[in-house]
Amino acid sequence: MVETPFGDDDTASARGVVRVTTLVLVVVGLVVGVALAPQAWSFATQPDGNIAVVEIQGSITGETASGVVENLREARQNDSIEAVVLDVDSPGGTAAASEQLYLAVKRTAAEMPVVTSVTGTAASGSYYAAIPSEQIYVTPASVVGSVGVRATVPTSGSVEGEVVTGPDKNGGATEAEVYERVETLRRAFVGAVFAERGDRIDLTREEVSHAKVYSGAAGVENGLADEVGGVDTAVAAAADEAGLDDYRVTRMDAPQPSLLSQIGLSAEEAPDQPSTEQVFDYRGVDTVQYLMLHGTIRTTETETEVTANANA
Repeated sequence: MVETPFGDDDTASARGVVRVTTLVLVVVGLVVGVALAPQAWSFATQPDGNIAVVEIQGSITGETASGVVENLREARQNDSIEAVVLDVDSPGGTAAASEQLYLAVKRTAAEMPVVTSVTGTAASGSYYAAIPSEQIYVTPASVVGSVGVRATVPTSGSVEGEVVTGPDKNGGATEAEVYERVETLRRAFVGAVFAERGDRIDLTREEVSHAKVYSGAAGVENGLADEVGGVDTAVAAAADEAGLDDYRVTRMDAPQPSLLSQIGLSAEEAPDQPSTEQVFDYRGVDTVQYLMLHGTIRTTETETEVTANANA
């Protein structure tokens, strides 16, 4: 007769412990599985990438342009952002700031798809900024164009009793020098338009140089814009260009100038003109200002204006 280390009662008790332990492990497994399921589902449903919507709105100044340039730099450096949509509603601004935006958008377009949505106005300097985009979407009543340059020229001369180190130190310039500079900027602007969109534009260089503004619908017809559509359409087009089926949209708001009056520029809607027209007030401007700007300029009595036109 072989003796066992446990009696019948002990064996039954051991089996019960095993069953309880097994049940506990199963329950723990289910709890852990339930806890991890949302994380697994979240991971499985993560978007393929992000699309950044970068706003270009209001007057383009050195300050606002720097903010947009920083937003574009952030988009390029963020590995999760696969495409950019420009949300544009601006009548333009200073020539230097507009050129800064153009170069920043062009650099961004070299690294990822860039699509523009004109939600109001893309005229002069803001249109300049938009032209490196692969597609420009407009609404039928939005405004595009105004490809040209203007300058405000003070005529007061030197301050009485002022001492300067050179004849041009007071910021003065001859009329011929201002025209030459304006014409150089105009040629660069028109040249960039045809370099970026030449095969799509149904206008001559002379017609573009007239600096006319067009409705969004007319802009599509003459090639200054591509299609009618809003921001959502532009976002979908950017996602398609980037090969994204599932994506998240991140909006980067337009930078707001802290003290617009510091540069002598303010804007307000003219009560006796269409809503697309802007009146720009200059306060204390005492040097030549080169502008890529659509609208009416209200200058002081000591200033005249020079505008680049179709002298191609």
